[in-house]
Amino acid sequence: MAVPKQKRSRSRTHHKRAKIYKPIHVALSVCPRCGAPKQPHRVCLSCGYYGDRQVLEIEE
Repeated sequence: MAVPKQKRSRSRTHHKRAKIYKPIHVALSVCPRCGAPKQPHRVCLSCGYYGDRQVLEIEE
């Protein structure tokens, strides 16, 4: 049975895994409060709200 001659380095392993699990696309939704595009289930970076609660203090 074939056996590798050397152990695969951590950076080489992680580099390969990053390619496999890299997201193909990022879905966008519209913030109901300000109408800005945002990722679903994330805090809106324009107004700082997540649902009905203000999570971030945004200076304008």
